[in-house]
Amino acid sequence: MIPVFLADDETLIRAAMATMLDLEADLEVVDHVGSGEELVAAWRRRIDEPLAVAVIDLQMPGMDGIETAVALQQLTPGAGTLIVTSHGRPGYLKRALAAGVRGFLPKTASAATLAEVIRTVHHGGRYVDPELAAEAISAGDTVLTAREADVLEYAIDGASVDDIARRAHLSPGTTRNYLSSAMAKLGVANRYEAALKAREKGWI
Repeated sequence: MIPVFLADDETLIRAAMATMLDLEADLEVVDHVGSGEELVAAWRRRIDEPLAVAVIDLQMPGMDGIETAVALQQLTPGAGTLIVTSHGRPGYLKRALAAGVRGFLPKTASAATLAEVIRTVHHGGRYVDPELAAEAISAGDTVLTAREADVLEYAIDGASVDDIARRAHLSPGTTRNYLSSAMAKLGVANRYEAALKAREKGWI
């Protein structure tokens, strides 16, 4: 059996994923939690057990998916980590691969695909969704940090700073700092222009 941990702050999605994976004869969901911090704690409790695979949502309050994967790598070098996301931006993919994440796929993937990727990761292989990989190659390197890209994505529809902060799980002050930094990097006058320019370049 391949032990599997799940971390996703959306309870319904997490529970559905756990139910689907438990139908696989060779997979066992040993724990599913709502944050990166909880996943690291659960992983630490089972650190002497057979090597598991962690399926981690990219965007969660507190530690994001990639930060969580890095923490697991520190506890267990070579840990099998897999990111699932509804935000498949090129910058995230490159950051994840640089952090040692071995799987990266969208939440639109089928349960069968997710199960197969878990097996691949468990056996030391890698899997990156082909469409996300193609987008990353065509977009080139982003000048934005992951959090700057987050706030710009939420700014694209003209949302207020408070709305952006709430959706990105950040304080308004921190959100303003990220927006200002992104605007300076992109050489534009306001957050909406910054969001449009970043979208044009494929960075959000």
